[in-house]
Amino acid sequence: MSLQTATSIDDLRLMAKRRVPRAFFEYCDRGSYAEETLEANRADLKALKLRQRVMVDVSNRSTATTIIGQPAALPLVLAPTGLTGMQYADGEILAARAAEKAGVPFCLSTMSICSIEDVAAGTSKPFWFQLYVMKDRGFAQSLVERAIAAKCSALVLTVDLQVQGQRHRDIKNGMTVPPRITLANLVDIATKPDWALRVLRGKRKTFGNLDGFVKGMTGVKSLGQWISGQFDTTLNWNDVAWIRSLWPGKLIIKGVLDVGDAKAAAATGADAIVVSNHGGRQLDGAPSSISALPRIVDAVGGETEILFDGGIRSGQDVLRALALGARACMVGRAFLYGLGAGGEAGVAKTIDIIAKELSVSMALTGRRTIAEIDETVIDRG
Repeated sequence: MSLQTATSIDDLRLMAKRRVPRAFFEYCDRGSYAEETLEANRADLKALKLRQRVMVDVSNRSTATTIIGQPAALPLVLAPTGLTGMQYADGEILAARAAEKAGVPFCLSTMSICSIEDVAAGTSKPFWFQLYVMKDRGFAQSLVERAIAAKCSALVLTVDLQVQGQRHRDIKNGMTVPPRITLANLVDIATKPDWALRVLRGKRKTFGNLDGFVKGMTGVKSLGQWISGQFDTTLNWNDVAWIRSLWPGKLIIKGVLDVGDAKAAAATGADAIVVSNHGGRQLDGAPSSISALPRIVDAVGGETEILFDGGIRSGQDVLRALALGARACMVGRAFLYGLGAGGEAGVAKTIDIIAKELSVSMALTGRRTIAEIDETVIDRG
């Protein structure tokens, strides 16, 4: 199979599985504990049936929209994902370029391989930056200042990682912090020489936003040890005001599933909230993102934009989330599969597949514009 013959995100996933070392592929692909929430994200989306409509003039369709007031070619955002540059060398830069060419936002993770400055130098339009507020508040402030200097167009504050959920596959694969080198991993990497050569030639091989900026920290091991002790269990809603005082632009709060938390997030004046369970990688047994979406839309949809994250694998999934009130959808695994399958061209393929599926599904449900998509798209029987 090649990128030219791939017709679905599942095809790209299979390609990535063959081309990316198991430890890094499963870091992207799997969830926490028993993976109940990971599975629920997909199952609950697929359970929503679409209402077919006929004899509607859908000849002039458009997937164009705005996201936090910024124009976008379709209601899609490439989500912040850690270690993206380990799926494919310089992966953050390549994904940002693909998003830029497609006219959709790209969000860089704090835990990226390529740094804020690397991505800014490799692109020509502003991108979003995702912030983890760590115990070292001076470093967190420096990240915000660097995002401002890079002219990032939005800051995404992730609030659901005050402690890290255990991901069994990461432990088995040696994806601990710092990483554990095993014979199985070395043998696996040896069977993927193209991946290895690209990574060796890449700009960076460790956390680019931390390397050289965290005092006294050099190398993967010391950086990894620093990170493992930096997730801040004291983080609370009062801290958002401090972040607001530092950040002059659009602010998005990511990781909300509860109505009470949604109301608190909206009360901070955030420009958008992302309904998300961290892709099933944090609290296992939490509800799927799509099941939480309608009640959060009902509670605060009139006060702030609602973005959606969790299980999107197709244009039909995007349509489902929009029908339940989301303004746009974030995709993480879907674009990482494309990246692992074929670099920048693979990410472009991911976006193209989703865009075409969304357009066709809009036509078959009688919708011509994103604004026309509402709850009646869902077939309630």
